[in-house]
Amino acid sequence: MKTRIIGAVLLGAALLIGGCAKVSEPYNDADRGKTNNDKADIVTFPDGFSNVATKCDHGNRVYVIYKGDSAYGSVAVVPNAEDC
Repeated sequence: MKTRIIGAVLLGAALLIGGCAKVSEPYNDADRGKTNNDKADIVTFPDGFSNVATKCDHGNRVYVIYKGDSAYGSVAVVPNAEDC
């Protein structure tokens, strides 16, 4: 029983330390490829409905659905879209 308690404490400490290490990781440290600054088509809907932005990227049609300035949204990709 004592071994289990010590193991649980050590596991909890490792998770806590590992989680704190992630907080100090600097942003934008991954290599980047090309930036797609092409214009996007925007579809706006009446209040109460989500808006949509869409554009082509490397032959794929990308849709981003968002609601105003909210912190949430969703992304959908149509691979090899005919109109791209």
